[in-house]
Amino acid sequence: MQIVNIIAYLLFLAGIGYYTITTLQWYGYKLDRMIFHHTKPWWNIVYLLLPFGLYAFVSSVSDYGWVVALAYLPLLYLWYRGLDKPLVWTQRVKLFFGVLLLLGLLFAFVSPYKAVLIPLLLAHGVSVLIEKIRFAGFMRQASAKLDAMDDLTVIGVTASYGKTSIKNILAHILSARYRTYATPRSVNTLAGVVKDINVDLPEDTQVYVVEMGARGEGDIAEITEFVRPHYAVVGRIGPAHIEYFKTMEKIRDTKMEILRSDRIREAWVHTSAQVEPTEKIHVFGDDIGEVEATLEGTGFTLDGVRYHAALLGAFNAMNLAAAVHVAKAMGLNDEEIAQQLESLQPTPHRLQRIDAGGKVILDDSFNGNIDGMMASFDLCATWPGRKVVITPGLVEVDDALNEQVARRANEVFDLVVVTGELNYPIFKRFVDADKLVKLESKAQMEQMLAEQTRPGDLILFANDAPSFV
Repeated sequence: MQIVNIIAYLLFLAGIGYYTITTLQWYGYKLDRMIFHHTKPWWNIVYLLLPFGLYAFVSSVSDYGWVVALAYLPLLYLWYRGLDKPLVWTQRVKLFFGVLLLLGLLFAFVSPYKAVLIPLLLAHGVSVLIEKIRFAGFMRQASAKLDAMDDLTVIGVTASYGKTSIKNILAHILSARYRTYATPRSVNTLAGVVKDINVDLPEDTQVYVVEMGARGEGDIAEITEFVRPHYAVVGRIGPAHIEYFKTMEKIRDTKMEILRSDRIREAWVHTSAQVEPTEKIHVFGDDIGEVEATLEGTGFTLDGVRYHAALLGAFNAMNLAAAVHVAKAMGLNDEEIAQQLESLQPTPHRLQRIDAGGKVILDDSFNGNIDGMMASFDLCATWPGRKVVITPGLVEVDDALNEQVARRANEVFDLVVVTGELNYPIFKRFVDADKLVKLESKAQMEQMLAEQTRPGDLILFANDAPSFV
């Protein structure tokens, strides 16, 4: 019986560890975010707290703890099967499991094998400590590489909304004259930037465009202090990640940390930040005029010049204007800029138009902000045929914004498909019952599209959220 209990204990410890490290990875390995900001907190109860409590209790009063341990494994497997963002086996994760199982073996043979919490916490603590030591070495390596690139100009880009788009637009425009490189995809944390510099930044790069994101005060400051941008863009400020920041003032102040660079030459800050212009800091947004957004692209006027790009959504006028301002400061003329904008391709999953099977699909699945979503709804309203939206709503915002989304969706669309449980109760209150569909999981998406849509439809994928949301 003892051998059975020891094996069951190690399996249970590994299972609890798998749930814990997977969830920690989703939330940037921040224990407080996993505990206090999990969008499905009942997962922590069902897959962590209750199994742990039940196992500890049964093990303390009988020799049948192995029953709880073995019953937990199929429960965990069902949870794993429903994930669309499974664990990535990084060095940090491998280290965590190595320490966890080593401690598990120690506890199994030198003390009652009921101990689960202590090995779990120690494994997390050791992995955090070693990761900090390793990361310090990576930072020194990246810093030395940047210092060796004497002619490198660094441009920092941050915003609540649109920073990835601004970065991509700016990099494309500047590539007309400079060897330009931008942080890939949505890489925008200090760890991501450091890795990008060490692994992918070409040594002959003349302009490095760095996206900077934040979920807490100081996040932008630490990236700024590391890459020390010469130019900076602060795009639109809004309530993205308000759950973490609590107030709009803290969001604004965090974004403005980008201006702390000791090498700053010029910066462009959107009017939503409500800052006073200075010799180096320019306020933009109100200077954008005659915005025209259609399903073919977006046009606008800036400083008397008309620009156009095949990007969808009126909000892109602001992103384009920010890039134009920086490009002019770096010596590009209107003709060069206009030519680059004409060849600009949409950022994947950000109001990207796809024509397939007689249907028009607008993939806006990477857009999770209120302004962008409402602009995409306005764009869809111009479509003369049947309109369908598929969305989880907004994440990490208050209910009032999702109420606004639901009301507008009800006005514009003939079919409103809500994915997941998070915001469905809000949509149920504000969307007509005969046009509302709930999609329990993404696995049902293909069948739903085949049954509910037809040629001539416009289908908008508005935001996306992994299954843990």
